[in-house]
Amino acid sequence: MKTVGAEGISVEDVPDVSAGWYLDLAGLGAAAPEPVRVVAAIATEAVIGVFAVLFVLVWWRARRRDAAVMARALVGPVVTVVAYLVSEGVKEVWRQDRPCRVLGEVATVVPCPEVGDWSFPSNHATIAGAAAVALAWSGWRVGFGLALVAAASRVVVGVHYPHDVVAGLALGAGVALLVPVVARAVTPVVVRLRAHDAGAVVLGGR
Repeated sequence: MKTVGAEGISVEDVPDVSAGWYLDLAGLGAAAPEPVRVVAAIATEAVIGVFAVLFVLVWWRARRRDAAVMARALVGPVVTVVAYLVSEGVKEVWRQDRPCRVLGEVATVVPCPEVGDWSFPSNHATIAGAAAVALAWSGWRVGFGLALVAAASRVVVGVHYPHDVVAGLALGAGVALLVPVVARAVTPVVVRLRAHDAGAVVLGGR
């Protein structure tokens, strides 16, 4: 499907299957009862906060573990932020407009983002993919299910194509593969900081 972005800013090929799935899923979301739409609108944003809470829990538990475990706990959220920044860079290069604008008058659960807030890849899905893999490096695999929910919700509420969220998940997961590499470099720093009282309070180890 050939689509033209807002004010002719961008032209891109959107896979027909992605556009079709978007219309089906966004249509289901918009046709849902109002309480369901309210929950979906809240949940699609709140799931990112859930990942933040999980990172805090991982850090807290790592205070009683060795320096390598703490290093992974610290690196995880940092790498997730890096993944988000990479996705923002890709958005500015790709400049794909939102489906809720390109595909005509589409009813959506949440308002269509402003012109210039590009669609590909999904920031939410990128963050979710990175966080899920980062948490897995710390032994917490619950993030994978949350990542799928986060990604799917962006289509259901009407702000992303399915291929936007798939790309976001893959991008985030790919960046988060760097967690153990960076953590190995950070581990000696954790060891040194734990030797001081202030560092021990934050990083544990005593």
